[in-house]
Amino acid sequence: MGIVRKAALYFARKEFCRNAINEHADLSVIRKKHALPVTIGLVLIVFSYVSVIPAFFIVGLIAAKLKKPMIGIIGIPLAYGFSWLIFMLGMYLTGSDYAKALGKCLARVILEKILGDEAKKVASNPN
Repeated sequence: MGIVRKAALYFARKEFCRNAINEHADLSVIRKKHALPVTIGLVLIVFSYVSVIPAFFIVGLIAAKLKKPMIGIIGIPLAYGFSWLIFMLGMYLTGSDYAKALGKCLARVILEKILGDEAKKVASNPN
């Protein structure tokens, strides 16, 4: 048994992951009507994902055009850090319910991808 599978079995026995699998956690909480801060937070989260790769390319192109590699060495981590800050602001604005829903959905999808049908068996009987 591989190390990834062993780790997946370990986490599938934890309460958070068991609940995610048993409840068949999904992102249905996002489909509800939202208040303005929550909507802004969701937009910021999506923007952080969409903007980071083009930012890397733009900074890299600028560094290559100017033949100054330090621009890329400093600019790319700064772009990543800025994207991370936007993501964190979005998570703060959306609130803990959305963060928990996202975490449960990711845990369920990843564990079911690694373990297949065994994930449901482990979640229903963790011993």
